[in-house]
Amino acid sequence: MSHVFHTSLLREYDVRGTTEKTLFEADAYALARSLATATKRRGGTRIAVGRDGRLSSPTMSAAVVRGIIDSGLEALDVGMGPTPMLYFAIQHLKTDAGIMVTGSHNPPADNGFKMAWHDGSIYGAAIQDFGTMATAGDWVSGAGSCAVHNISAAYVARLMQGLDVGCMTVAWDPGNGSGGEILTEVLKTLPGTHHVINASVDGHFPAHHPDPTVDANMVQLQALVQAKHCDLGIAFDGDADRVGAIDAQGRIVRADNLMMLYADDVLRDYPGATIVGDVKCSQNLFDHIEKCGGKALMWKTGHSLVKAKMKETGSPLAGEMSGHIFFADQYYGYDDGIYAGLRLLAALQRTHQTLAEFADKIPPSFSTPELRIACAEDTKFANVAAIVAQVKAEGADVSDIDGARVKTVDGWWLIRASNTGAVLVARAESRSAEGLERLLVALRGHLHAVGLELVSVDH
Repeated sequence: MSHVFHTSLLREYDVRGTTEKTLFEADAYALARSLATATKRRGGTRIAVGRDGRLSSPTMSAAVVRGIIDSGLEALDVGMGPTPMLYFAIQHLKTDAGIMVTGSHNPPADNGFKMAWHDGSIYGAAIQDFGTMATAGDWVSGAGSCAVHNISAAYVARLMQGLDVGCMTVAWDPGNGSGGEILTEVLKTLPGTHHVINASVDGHFPAHHPDPTVDANMVQLQALVQAKHCDLGIAFDGDADRVGAIDAQGRIVRADNLMMLYADDVLRDYPGATIVGDVKCSQNLFDHIEKCGGKALMWKTGHSLVKAKMKETGSPLAGEMSGHIFFADQYYGYDDGIYAGLRLLAALQRTHQTLAEFADKIPPSFSTPELRIACAEDTKFANVAAIVAQVKAEGADVSDIDGARVKTVDGWWLIRASNTGAVLVARAESRSAEGLERLLVALRGHLHAVGLELVSVDH
């Protein structure tokens, strides 16, 4: 028996596709067989399985469990919940690996899988190896088993462990994603006043798309903050491993700016520590880390890649512009949106300020949010490589650790290929509005040279 995955499925740090088009139940089964085989060859026998609230996730999860059982291993099914609850299950249940069925922030028809070993991420070549194993039918076989474990209470207790979150008025929006039920339980024990919208788990995502990096998806939360006179608002993506925030004035405080607050807090306990930010983050963040006595490290985008770099450098904190925030300080070093939200409350409490007061202190800059340019899966990496070659030929000051981050007298612009969708991701930042426009002109020129257009930009 063997299986061939669609060419777009196996990505740098997860597996992602559109159900009944590029992703099928057979893919879930085959991926589980490959993961189970690799786990057994590493000396392991137990794999945790979780799923998000998408309509296709129960079927996909059942196929994953069958694949583990048919490989002779034990599947520990922790049911529906956020992706970080699956990561917690790996630690709490002491499994050798884990696999989460989730489409994250992608459209409702999409789904996929995030995987991890007990001691680290599964990404890059390891994911490609699973494809090679499936094509060859290189799988172990046996008669395994499945046990159901309800760990939600333990997870909620761990989220709250050691945190002083103060007594605030907070608006919350889990976006009908898989974090809604856990958040509801957390708020039962949290001091203060809390207002929650879109808490029911619904794979149709009826209120808005579950991606807090897109400003339009934050409008409901902004209105709630204003209507209820909240101190701040906190939002999550579809599988609650990313966080977004609104201050009391209704302003979006982007994740790289939140990282400045987190860095303030963490560096008090870890002076001189390395703090990691991805290539999309503001220069303000890297300057702020150094100003606070930390060591700033810019790294590739991708939750698995960042987690691996944290482990390599011993970093207590890392973050991405997309809202993945990773705490190895008092936590496990993985991205957990709910925990990041609670740490935001704790950091504000510890530093005796509101989020709006903190936001007012951020050095002024003119920047775009993440800009997404549609680009075919089979050309996106080649297009970015062509742009990298262009800017290098021009003698530009460019970092190519992940696409091209080009620094000029006006600031910087970035173009990189997304590992989770058929898009290129761009961003630009300057100290002046005029400088930002010049950066965007340069960016548009390089995109035009490879046949792509940056149509409009809100900033």
